[in-house]
Amino acid sequence: MRLKLASKSMTISDKIGQMASDLYEKVLIEDIRKLPIPRHLGIITDGNRRYASEKGIPLNDGHVKGKDKLEEVLQWCMDIGIKVVTVYGFSTENWKRSKEEVDFLFRLIDRSLQELMKDERVKKNGIKVRVIGQKKQLPDYLKKTIRNAEKLTSKYENFRLNLAIGYGGREEILDGIKRIAGDVLAKKIKISDINETIFRNYLYDSSVPDPDLIFRTSGEERVSNFLLWQSAYSELYFTDVYWPDLKHIDFLRAIRNFQLRNRRYGE
Repeated sequence: MRLKLASKSMTISDKIGQMASDLYEKVLIEDIRKLPIPRHLGIITDGNRRYASEKGIPLNDGHVKGKDKLEEVLQWCMDIGIKVVTVYGFSTENWKRSKEEVDFLFRLIDRSLQELMKDERVKKNGIKVRVIGQKKQLPDYLKKTIRNAEKLTSKYENFRLNLAIGYGGREEILDGIKRIAGDVLAKKIKISDINETIFRNYLYDSSVPDPDLIFRTSGEERVSNFLLWQSAYSELYFTDVYWPDLKHIDFLRAIRNFQLRNRRYGE
């Protein structure tokens, strides 16, 4: 009998806790809507492997959970009015992982893009997809899928999703330097013409604004070679939660924290 009473008590407690959480979330959303929303959000989706380890599930299942979470977070972004999201999907450093894991990640990314092209929400929400990074090194099947996804969504402008695949911030800057040096040698531009505005055109995607906020999960407090040029004045927000475990309230707290900061840009 005592066991049943304890179980019932826990159920009531859980319900009260959920009601309080729902109320807090509602108030937080209302407060967020009163202030400017970050236009461009950069996301470092960290913690899939540690999540899998703690849950006692296969490592690749952690990546699948991470993929599912990204779909959820993108909807959260659209719900509050964020217009551009850049996701760190596969870094240049990730090439050092085992061949089996890398192959699985590329297949997972490929499948995700295939599914995205069939998702009616892409057309409904006007989502343009762009992949940035050193795409030449990617497997042929993935390069083909990327081309198809970018072509299919090229006419949409309501929401921009940039996927950083085979990406490194230092590599992006070096690639830009090589390209601009080539144009100087070809006499297309003069050295004296080079400034920040000109150099921006040599980055992987100069059509989106710099990220207002860089958001990273899993407790690591560094940007790990992500959007180094573009994030010079970005606000940074770190949470201890592993990416697959991220909850809506965690996301809202990050946005609210950003809104309460005083962005002086060195002034």
